[in-house]
Amino acid sequence: MKYRTLGKTGMKVSVVGVGTWQFGGEWGRTFDDTDAEAIFNAARGTGINLIDTAECYGDHLSESLIGQAVLRDRDQWVIATKFGHKFHEPFKRDDVADPDAVRIQLEDSLRALRTDYVDLYQFHSLPDALFDTDGLWEMLLQQVDAGKVRHLGVSISAKNSQYQVDSTSRVGGETLQVIYNRLDRRPEDAIFPSCLNQNLGVLARVPLASGYLSGKYDTESKFSDRDVRAVWHKEDKRREQLTEAMRIKAEEVPPGMPMAQWALAWCLQHEAVTCVIPGCKSAEQVKANAAAADLEMVRDDHPQAYV
Repeated sequence: MKYRTLGKTGMKVSVVGVGTWQFGGEWGRTFDDTDAEAIFNAARGTGINLIDTAECYGDHLSESLIGQAVLRDRDQWVIATKFGHKFHEPFKRDDVADPDAVRIQLEDSLRALRTDYVDLYQFHSLPDALFDTDGLWEMLLQQVDAGKVRHLGVSISAKNSQYQVDSTSRVGGETLQVIYNRLDRRPEDAIFPSCLNQNLGVLARVPLASGYLSGKYDTESKFSDRDVRAVWHKEDKRREQLTEAMRIKAEEVPPGMPMAQWALAWCLQHEAVTCVIPGCKSAEQVKANAAAADLEMVRDDHPQAYV
């Protein structure tokens, strides 16, 4: 495993982390303590130390599974969680930005994670109108002073709010989380330059483009009604994504190299990206993802960047 400094936080994080949205159980599979233990044992074995989660992946369910699995060596992990959504039931949430309500969310997250501090606490893809909620960031900085939060960050939605990116340092944030992959390069235009200018650590989520870049699918692949790709993408969008992924596999991925590992390493070549946070459903996937850190590859558009 290789490590990079997460922007101004000074924290050393593995270039490959573990995303845990799947622990919330909304996409057709339920995870339990045994599953989480296997996944994080695999992460330990590969040198992964960053975990990304959120209070609304289930009602603090993902955090609870993480808390149990890393209880014995909590200090060895960088735990990044988020705030801003009140979970009611699968696929039903309300936006939350009121300072008192967010403080309660933090306390609930600490209990679920079985810890007295969060390494990174992130504003979770709320609209611009809520970003500057009166008293929100002042309250969060008080939590930093109290030691309950070590660092603050911003996670932007798929709509990519440039305002929130450019305002991150102003409100005390030190990191940015954004969707970035070979099929979605929009952050390269203005988001990454702003991150570099502010010295923000960047967490790249959905680095496998919801699995389109895993190498497992083609244009004839079918997805169940509970599959994230069926819920989020219309058929023409899925076909477009799969067609482009097949072209990339044929023209860009070196022969014999697993496409998923290539796709993760591709993201890591950009000088702005600190860590990729792919989701995983098994210990085997964790190990396969971690292997991307060993790929020595240089992108033509970023010849100075390396893993």
